[in-house]
Amino acid sequence: MYHYIQDKDFLKRLKGACGDIVNQLVQSINNDSVMTVRACLVGSGAKNLVTQNGNEPVDLDYNLCIVRTEAINILDGNGIKEYVRKQFNKILYLNGWGDCHDSTSVFTTEERVFKKGNQTAFKIDIAITCKYNNSWQRLIHQKTGIVSLDRYYWNEVQNSRRLEEKVSAIKSNYLWKEVRGIYLDKKNFYLCRNNYSHPSFIVYVETVNQIYNKYFIC
Repeated sequence: MYHYIQDKDFLKRLKGACGDIVNQLVQSINNDSVMTVRACLVGSGAKNLVTQNGNEPVDLDYNLCIVRTEAINILDGNGIKEYVRKQFNKILYLNGWGDCHDSTSVFTTEERVFKKGNQTAFKIDIAITCKYNNSWQRLIHQKTGIVSLDRYYWNEVQNSRRLEEKVSAIKSNYLWKEVRGIYLDKKNFYLCRNNYSHPSFIVYVETVNQIYNKYFIC
């Protein structure tokens, strides 16, 4: 079952190490002439939502959001994913990490362990996202087993409109403790049902909407 990480020193080192890698990726892409991006830890404005399933490795989830594209069509999902994958692998190599794995919706790094202190394994998951009509979209790589037949498409995150505005309202009214409780409950709800179609960002959006609708929708 999922639980929140309580080791504050480990969390600080974890976010520092992974954040440095992701920031290097952002700088590498933005210094190129293909696209402009920004990155955020899922629920980055949302403190203390890093969870661990039992003793399994900790996944630090990031959204790599495309702000604009200069030399690639936003509808070219294959081109976008390949470009980001190569950029990410370049940064990982420069930092002594192995290549990432391309799954359906994220790039996943190898597992790492700090040489000193807490020996909990961790890895980075990066999803490629963009905003359209004020809603969040995630780039999906639907694999078929035959590369030439694979499908790439943007999938809208349901009920993600005005997400940042809702988070701000929740925080301003000191409701974040309730967000933490429901977020963890939802993660374990989907885990118990072997439902893997609800990654952290989806659960985060569901939780924010549930709390917002409870307190701010008449």
